[in-house]
Order: sequence, then C-alpha cells, then structure tokens
Amino acid sequence: MTHELDAARLEQLAKEFDADPANHLLQNALTRTKVDEVALDHRIAVSVDRSVSHQLDDWAVTNQKKSGRCWMFAGLNLLRVGVANKLGVKDFEFSQSYVQFWDRLEKANFWLEQVLATADRDVDDRTVAHLMRSPAEDGGQWNMFVALVRKHGLVPKSAMPETFSSSNTAPLNRDLAAVLRQAGRDLRRLAANGASAEDLAARKAESLAVVHRMLSLHLGTPPEQFVWQWRDDEKVFHRDGTLTPAQFAERYVTLPIDDYVCIVHDPRAQNPVGRTYTVEALGNVVGAPAVTYLNVEIGVLKQLAMDSIVGGEPVWFGCDVAQMYDAEQGVWDASLYDYDSLYRHTTELDKADRLLHQAAAMTHAMLLTGVDVADGVPLRWRVENSWGDEKADKGFWTMNDSWFAEHVFETAVRRDALPPDLRDQLDSEPVVLPAWDPMGALAR
Repeated sequence: MTHELDAARLEQLAKEFDADPANHLLQNALTRTKVDEVALDHRIAVSVDRSVSHQLDDWAVTNQKKSGRCWMFAGLNLLRVGVANKLGVKDFEFSQSYVQFWDRLEKANFWLEQVLATADRDVDDRTVAHLMRSPAEDGGQWNMFVALVRKHGLVPKSAMPETFSSSNTAPLNRDLAAVLRQAGRDLRRLAANGASAEDLAARKAESLAVVHRMLSLHLGTPPEQFVWQWRDDEKVFHRDGTLTPAQFAERYVTLPIDDYVCIVHDPRAQNPVGRTYTVEALGNVVGAPAVTYLNVEIGVLKQLAMDSIVGGEPVWFGCDVAQMYDAEQGVWDASLYDYDSLYRHTTELDKADRLLHQAAAMTHAMLLTGVDVADGVPLRWRVENSWGDEKADKGFWTMNDSWFAEHVFETAVRRDALPPDLRDQLDSEPVVLPAWDPMGALAR
C-alpha cells in the first residue's frame, strides 16, 4: 500500500513547524550561514588540546592540491622520514608525480585486463558496471603503493617535479576515462565477435600507447636515471652519482615495506574478525600480490598504532575523512556537530550500519605522527595531512580517540607487530568481497 502526501498532511506539517518559535530562530540562522556553524558543539571545539605525549614530526607537511593522491602522499611521507635522517636533512620529498605516472599507466593496464576478464558478462552486470563507472581514478590503498615502489622505484622530487596536471587531475581523469571506456567497448565487442587473443591484445596495446602519451604530456617523462647530489643541514655537500629509480629506492628507503600488512576494522557481522579479505577487481599492478586485509577489532588497530608511534615510527592509515571534522581548525571528534538536536532526530547508525547502508567508506589516507597516552590509553592522535600548511597546526590535525573508533578503517603495520594468532591468519586464503564492497574504496 502506498500513501501520497496529500494536502491535509502537508498543511499539518507546515502548522507544526510554525507552532514552534525555535524553528523560526533556527530558520533565520540556517538561511544565512552554513549548517556546520550552527551545529558545531562549542564546548567540544574549544576543549580540543593539540598537545600529545608522543610526537614524532618535526618536518613540514606536503600538499596533494586538487588531486586524489593522498594514499601515495601518505606512503611517501612515511618513507621520507628515514630518508631525511639518512641524508642529514630536516625536510625531504619524493617525487609524487613519478609514482603518479606509473600508477595511472599500471591502473589502465589493470583495468583493461579486468574488462577482458569480464567480457563474457552482460554490460549491466554489477561488476562490469562498477568497472565502467570508474575507469580512471587517482585513489588507492597501501598494497597498491607498495606494488608501485617495488616495480618502479622512487626518485626525489627534483628529478620529476609537480606539473599543473599532477596537482589538478580532474581534466586528465576525464580524458583518460574517455579513452579507456572506448577501449572497453571495443574489447567487449571484439570478444563477443570471437576475436583472437592476438587481436584483443593489439587493441589493448593501442589504448595503452595513447594512455602513455597522455600521461607523458601531462606529467612529464619519468627519468630512467638521474644524478643525485645534495647539501645536508650542516652545509656539507654530497654526490652519489647517477642512479636509477630502483637504485635510489634500494639505497635510501630505510623501512622494509614488504614486511607491512594491512589491518582493517570492518564490524559487519558477515565479515568476522581474524579472517583475511580481498576485493574483486581491485588493484593497479598486474602480477603484484592482491590487495589483502586482515580484519581485527578496533582495539587492536589502536594498540598497534599507539605502539608504533611510541616506538618511534609513524603509521599510514585510512579513514572516512569528511565525518565530524572542522577543516579550518583541523579537528576530528565523533561528537563535534550536534545535528540531532538541530533536526530533533536521533541518529542510530553505528559503524557497521554505515558500511552496510553506503554511508561510510575509506575516503582518505594520512599519517599518524603522534599520540597522547595516559595510563596506557590513547586520548588523542596527531595527524600529518597532505592538504598544505595553511590550516590546523601548520597542516597537522588533531583527532580525538572517539573519532578513531568510529571513522578509521585501515592501518599498515609490521607483520611481526601482530599477536601470533592474528599473524598466523595472514597466510590464509582470503575471502573475496564483491568489487563494489565499501572495503574496496580508494582513498583520495
């Protein structure tokens, strides 16, 4: 049975609204200012303390600008700490555009392979539709970052600096998507008409050549080798000669990134903790290990992150960044805005409900660089964002622990830091989640 909104019901709603003077006051406020300014809980906002008992950062933040490269910025920011120490400098940056170039080319190849693998399905098959919806994306995850470093190495920013398009990716993404969707259509048609493997490979190679040209035009040509020399903070000059990207990564990256694994907090009942998971059609480098997660309780996620920071190492993490945050002050708190009082509504969706009903996903990756610990319990976290230094504490944000529990989904930790029972599960066969599952969201 359906019920329309008839005239009597509409009149009743209007009268109920007009009968409450508070509604007129709030209407006056909300028609002239942002809702977050009205809903902000002033007591929480002014109570935020930025100080932490354990702080690692003494460097400047980076800026991804108008691009979805947070995951690689966070990964490179993790690695640059050791490199800066090895070089004897306070600040060092890898070339983000170098990693970006290879990621986009590898993603194009990976996407085309997925199109071929699903060519026998209807175009409105949910996995095929998911692929066609996003053929060219900036975003990524930790395992995808590791795959790029292992295959293509790294270079300092001076060897491949930023370009307009590396920092403003929307036009490039639009044009790459157009090329890839046409290639997807052509490959599916060829496959449907019984084309040979050689013909399919030729059409795919043609598209990859176009993608490579586009990336080279927009981002520049990745160096095959470069001369590496620098002056340290003591004004001492160093020259290391001509290096390849692989040699530079091997010589200067101090963290064993192959030893890191992804742990996640997915509280949905159908995905029990202590199991490993992967996501269909997720990845960037064909032939690299699959993107794999180990699901753990949120307390494990917190404990391992806290232990790492106290031990002197920052932590790569992924979260749903736009929830309960003040962008000007650089603050996250699970109760920062009181929308319920404003709208006279009780929001009861918990973390699992939000995942199940498309209200949450990992949207952004950053670096935990500090934690405030009292009696062995984390109270707040210090976060290196990649949104520049104009806001927050020169680009370093403050996350209250309440927000961590609700909106952090993933961290990268050393394998040997896991409890033995969880470590043993890392080698189990992962459960394959569908391509559209929120755990397959790409951080941007």
